[in-house]
Amino acid sequence: QVQLVESGGGLVQAGGSLRLSCVASGRTFSSYAMGWFRQAPGKERELVAHISWAGSSTYYADSVKGRFTISRDNAENTVYLQMNSLKPEDTAVYYCAADRQSRVPMKVDYWGQGTQVTVSS
Repeated sequence: QVQLVESGGGLVQAGGSLRLSCVASGRTFSSYAMGWFRQAPGKERELVAHISWAGSSTYYADSVKGRFTISRDNAENTVYLQMNSLKPEDTAVYYCAADRQSRVPMKVDYWGQGTQVTVSS
């Protein structure tokens, strides 16, 4: 069992930056590929970024490419999402996710509880 706890969400003006963190419980964090999803009101949950077990491979949705960076620290059981040049359309609840296999699309084994990101214009 893996528990994921996100933090770092909040309210920011357009053009600003936020860094989300997701801390995982357990000693098997490096055995999971990790991803960040988001869900805006009335929309489906979408994958925005993915990182492989050791961090050697990453994936980004076209809508965030060049603005968001996913990274991980396996010694700290933490995955990050650095979000720069934020836009109002980035407003959503952001979820951390874990998958035993490194693949896109992800088949999520564990979800975090979500953290709200609101970008004002």
